[in-house]
Amino acid sequence: MHWRKITLAGVGLLGGSLGLAIKQRRLADRVDGLVRRMASVSECTRLGVVDHATRHPARSVEGADLVILCTPIARMREMVELMRPGLDPGTVVTDVGSVKGAVVHDLEPLVSSAGAHFVGSHPLAGTEKSGVLAARPDLFDQAWCVLTPTPRTSADALERVDGFWRALGGRTLHLTPEDHDELVGRSSHLPHIVAAELANYVLSPLHPPEQALLCASGFRDTTRIASGSPEMWRDIALANRKNLMRVLGVFIEDLDEFRHALESGDARAIADFFEEAKQRRDQWCEQGRSPE
Repeated sequence: MHWRKITLAGVGLLGGSLGLAIKQRRLADRVDGLVRRMASVSECTRLGVVDHATRHPARSVEGADLVILCTPIARMREMVELMRPGLDPGTVVTDVGSVKGAVVHDLEPLVSSAGAHFVGSHPLAGTEKSGVLAARPDLFDQAWCVLTPTPRTSADALERVDGFWRALGGRTLHLTPEDHDELVGRSSHLPHIVAAELANYVLSPLHPPEQALLCASGFRDTTRIASGSPEMWRDIALANRKNLMRVLGVFIEDLDEFRHALESGDARAIADFFEEAKQRRDQWCEQGRSPE
């Protein structure tokens, strides 16, 4: 799978890592980047993540046969509207957003009106770090990437986007946008909220200063993802709020059951709680589903 020109709209952790991986694997003749700040133009080219960077949306996609939206999801619609005059008929547009329902609903008809093809994507890769300085070419190795086709999706565009993620070393899975959002609401978005609340509560200035000294590796590992981009996670929470409200409700009910077990001193229920969690996680790791 080879592309003439790939444009990365947003060159942070994911966009920068895509640029490095594309160039390392020689998947395109040219990689261009669309950035917001003037300082990023020279930074991106200096770091070698793109061949050329610009701040002009329509100009950035001229001649591109693949455009990848790596901006926060709340800015994607506006970005595509600005790009649309420069899109060539037949260009394939995809994204890396963590929420698909709202993104696909907004972008599919907009991209189609320019004669191009939109395919929703979500690579399950990333770290708590942000910015192009954190980019790495192996970020997508063995990572799952979910593609979210609809009845309007071009079969050829879907096949090409699927091939692109596999060419980066990833593995692909096709789901409806709705199924995707329900599943990641539990496995990705809920854990981030839990990590953020742990950081907010445990590290609150209302606690004694010794509290932070007693936060060891368990606390550090559990709250690692709370260091992610607040802007990005605000957008994700709002875009997937219907699923998040539901899973938060169930999660709070489960915690309340554990609280009742503590109140009543129910040793069996407490032991079962921890034993079940250990068995489920150990089985998940043994099946090779835990990232290294």
